[in-house]
Amino acid sequence: ARNCSLTGAFHSPRLHMKTSTHPQQGFTLIELMITVAIVAILASIALPNYQSHVTSTRRTTAQACLLELAQFMERYYSTNNMSYLSAALPTTECRTNLANHYTFAFASTPTATAYAITATAQGAQATRDSSCTPLQVTQTGARTPSTGCWK
Repeated sequence: ARNCSLTGAFHSPRLHMKTSTHPQQGFTLIELMITVAIVAILASIALPNYQSHVTSTRRTTAQACLLELAQFMERYYSTNNMSYLSAALPTTECRTNLANHYTFAFASTPTATAYAITATAQGAQATRDSSCTPLQVTQTGARTPSTGCWK
């Protein structure tokens, strides 16, 4: 007689199908594409804000450097017979640090009673900050441009 029990020789084909007890691991292509899209959106928002902040920070540093150079000029004036003649801008740390982004120079040769020092943006700084270049300070403390660039 034939044994028709489930443990016998005659099994239903459905009982022998492999069933996975471990779920598949990894990401599907659509999950990966959604992640890349989210990162791209965040980067498109963050990068311009970051560049704007860097530009503003460099401008503020250039302004501080101009004021430091103006203080040097005032010390020079008081120790050289009340004259700005023959003054040369010193090589300061701020000028060295900003060398790739700004050039510092006299707007014209200082006279006995007057000077004007400019900081002219260059490269990417000039492109991103075109409305605030050149920055200038004079012996009277006048700062240009006067609209929105100096803080």
